Order: sequence, then structure tokens, then C-alpha cells
Amino acid sequence: MDKSFVDDINRDHENLEIAKAIITLAQNLDLEVIAEGIESHSQLETLQGMGCDFIQGYYFSKPVPHHHVQALLEKDLQN
Repeated sequence: MDKSFVDDINRDHENLEIAKAIITLAQNLDLEVIAEGIESHSQLETLQGMGCDFIQGYYFSKPVPHHHVQALLEKDLQN
């Protein structure tokens, strides 16, 4: 799901409804949804509550080179 639908998901009713529709459609088609551009805990909670499968964005980490991903994941597991 594009960041443009996620940005104001908790302030804009249209974006909230579009996100719900995308997730529902994907679930009905047995597809998984990745939401892009998560920058706040409230966005995370809203999307998790709607059943979004995967979430990525600056809330978790800035973009990193592929060879740094393993170290980032290991650090997260230690916390």
C-alpha cells in the first residue's frame, strides 16, 4: 500500500477507508499487503488493527544497504 494512503490515515477518513478497502480486497484474493511509509506508532496500530500483513517505514529504520539488514535484525532480536 503506497505511502500516500498511509500518511494521514488517522486524520483523513478517505485515506482510512481506502486502506481498509485495499486490505480487505487483498485478503479476499489471498494476497498479502505491505504498507509503506509508516512513521508513527498510531499508523502502525491502525494498520495492524486492520490486518495489514507487513509494515515498513522510518518508524522502524531509515533505508539501509542490503548487507546491513542482517546486523539490524540481529540487533533488534537482542533488545
